[in-house]
Amino acid sequence: MDQFRNIGVIGRMGSVKVVESLRQLKQYLVANNYHVILEEDTAGMLPGHGLQVASKKLLGEICDLVIVVGGDGSLLGAARELAKSKIPLLGVNRGRLGFLTDISPSDLEERVAKVLEGEYIEESRFLLDGHVERNGQPLGFGTALNDVVLHPGKSTRMIGFDLFIDGHFVYSQRSDGLIVSTPTGSTAYSLSAGGPIMHPKLDAIVLVPMFPHTLSSRPIVVDGKSEIKLVIGETNETYPQVSFDGQMNISCAPGDIIRITKKPFKIRLIHPTDHNFYATCRDKLGWASEIAAS
Repeated sequence: MDQFRNIGVIGRMGSVKVVESLRQLKQYLVANNYHVILEEDTAGMLPGHGLQVASKKLLGEICDLVIVVGGDGSLLGAARELAKSKIPLLGVNRGRLGFLTDISPSDLEERVAKVLEGEYIEESRFLLDGHVERNGQPLGFGTALNDVVLHPGKSTRMIGFDLFIDGHFVYSQRSDGLIVSTPTGSTAYSLSAGGPIMHPKLDAIVLVPMFPHTLSSRPIVVDGKSEIKLVIGETNETYPQVSFDGQMNISCAPGDIIRITKKPFKIRLIHPTDHNFYATCRDKLGWASEIAAS
């Protein structure tokens, strides 16, 4: 099949294991006459590669497929950059958990070959956009595939904030912050904070309080089309931050407003044909696969 001829490659920086997989991947793709384009930072890890080099933005314009070698964090970064281009992403796991990067380095060539031959599962995942306003003026903007998180930064003080969903007041809360997560992010930071695991096909967003001052505060699952507004209390003594996938931060001040909505563009994820969300949960989260003998 010729649907994937121009293949972009992105690798996580600073890892010997990533470089090993990049070399193996490059050798296989070139030997099989695919046109390989290296992301510009990735190209620096492969001196003498002799391949075309492009920025992430350009990869989205000229590639049929982008392969990300690294951990889930690497794929998160690529997803935010490439969502608008609608280019499918395939992940090779050189990280820890690997919920999103599900090809093992041990069978890299076999698995990639199957995908390039057209044997794969494709799914779409939505992202969140977050806008921060101060005195009615835009202060900052970010995009997240996993989560948008209001947190105290380096401070140990609680944050006071008001929560509104679709214009309706929900509650005022004092806590360490709030995690606003997609289904993709429900197995990441949100899970660590006591949030539910959500199937990736759900069109829903979960709001998970972080160490709330009242024991009645619990995670809330809302429609994926909801507009979420957080208003940071004017009396806060701390200046909290808003993070996007834990990779980008915006510093906020008392009175700032954070608006979070679904991004209009989804990312396309490619998986091997045996990919199964529940099997991934069993493997990555240590769920039992059989009843222990008594």
